[in-house]
Amino acid sequence: MVTKALLRVALAGVFVAFAAVAASAQATDPDDVAAAARKAREQQKTAPKPKKVVTNDDIPSKSTTPDAAAKTATPAEGGQAEGQAGNAAKDEDDPKKEAYWHKKYSDIHDKLTQAEKDLDVYQRELNTDQVQYYNDPQKALVEQHNRTDINDKTAKVDAKKKEVDGLKQQLTDLDEECRKSGCDPGWVR
Repeated sequence: MVTKALLRVALAGVFVAFAAVAASAQATDPDDVAAAARKAREQQKTAPKPKKVVTNDDIPSKSTTPDAAAKTATPAEGGQAEGQAGNAAKDEDDPKKEAYWHKKYSDIHDKLTQAEKDLDVYQRELNTDQVQYYNDPQKALVEQHNRTDINDKTAKVDAKKKEVDGLKQQLTDLDEECRKSGCDPGWVR
């Protein structure tokens, strides 16, 4: 019993000592704080200014578009630029040139990519409509009976699938046409 009381008194003394040390550490002279702030401001004033950092935004860039190149070209170069544009157009019409095959492939490939994206959207819409909840009971009964929303979106999905298959077949046909004409197979990639 006596040891418990003695232990409590000793513990209370330790807490009082810690509290006194913490209070004295927190109590600082306001003049010391003001002096430290003044010293910090003086150091900022005397510190050297940072060097300018050059970024990509600071560097002027030249436009590399064909229109800008034609505008900045000298008259002698202008004729050459127009001639090169004419040659590029001729290359796209000549089945023996890489530009012709690359243009055909990129046109079909771009259409295929867009059709696949559209198909993905239509399929997501169809999946959403299949679990659709209608707040209006009349609308819910009508949709439950004839399912016009789902049937319309199913038709869109089926049509888009046929379009995607047709475009894939066009790519296969283009590969075959390229092979038969003797062009480099890398031109249709």
